[in-house]
Parts: sequence; structure tokens; C-alpha cells
Amino acid sequence: MRVDAAEVPEGDGPVVAFYGDSYTLGTGASAPSKRWSSIVSAERGWREVNPSVNGLGFVNNRSTYGEGSGDLPDIVIGADPDIVFVTMGLNDNFSYSSRADRIREQITADLTRLHDAIPDARFVVVEPFWYTDDRPESVETIIGWVEAAAEEIGADYVPGASRWLDGHYAGSADTWMASDGLHPNDTGYAHMAEEMDAALAAFSPPL
Repeated sequence: MRVDAAEVPEGDGPVVAFYGDSYTLGTGASAPSKRWSSIVSAERGWREVNPSVNGLGFVNNRSTYGEGSGDLPDIVIGADPDIVFVTMGLNDNFSYSSRADRIREQITADLTRLHDAIPDARFVVVEPFWYTDDRPESVETIIGWVEAAAEEIGADYVPGASRWLDGHYAGSADTWMASDGLHPNDTGYAHMAEEMDAALAAFSPPL
């Protein structure tokens, strides 16, 4: 999947780019300002570059790869960010049964490519998000691959993110999901921002 080049907002704050899917794009929120990435960025005075794409995975719904391809990592690199968030992997569960080896390879390839292209950036790799009580075995497997690839490039890693919406999925009496039942609503994204704030504050040095 090819996406348009992302514009870097004007200002003096650090440029922070997000490589993610619908849970970072903010699908289900009432406005982009309500998504977790924008809440976290606004609190810190970051200049957010968020070209995240619905349905995107390291492999899923992706047709282009590599330098000059115009894929999402290309857009992130082009923004020359100071900080890079990688929040991918949820959608790859849907093709795990037929493409597991390719998914594992592409996780490492994407993180290595990003790090090699912008070695001075600080990388934050987040455990892939999840959206239902049902957790196929692939969820934990892909989480493990993402964590290992993060360690290889020396990234900060945020564990536990696949559990941030536990107890509040679609059908719950206290749901934090939008009307589609698949994505967080404003309350869900606000909670994700709180969890992310705590994780970033615990880093050394904190973000």
C-alpha cells in the first residue's frame, strides 16, 4: 500500500513519526485530536507526523516494500524524525496461518531499515495492540517477534499494550469501543494515552 508523503508541522518541538495501523491512525475517535498519539504528542509539544493506515500490517494489506517504494516506512524516513513509534502487528494475525515466516522476516526488515536510515532517532516499539477477549496463539507469537526485533535495534519497548483495553471490548457493559466494535472510542483512546504516558515516563531517560 502506497501512502502520500506526510507533512511535518511547523514549530520548534521534536518531530515524532508514527508507523502504525488504525489504532494509531485513530479510527473510531470523534476527531484526530482524540487519538492516543495526538494526546501524547500535544502534552509533550511534539510535532506529530502520523501517516498510519487502516488495516496495515508488517505484511497485511501491504503491496510495496523497500527504499523508494513510497511505503509507510519510506514516509517515516522522509520526515527525518527525532523519535519514531512503531505500533504494528495487530493486522498480521489475520494472515498468520499462511504467511508467518514472511511476517517474522518483515518485522526485522522494517525495524532494521528504519534504524539504518535514521540512526540518530530514538525508537519506541510498542507491543502490538489487540481488540477482543479471544486471543489466538498468533498474538503472543507476533508480540515476541516484535519485541525481539526491537531489542536488535536497541529500541525502547512498551510491553503490555495488547491488554490495555481488556475488560472493555465490544459487548462489555463498560465498553470503550466505537460503534463498529473494532476500534476504541474517545474513552478507549484516552485510556491508551494514559497507559502510554506511564510507559514513556518509566523509560531511562523518560520521554
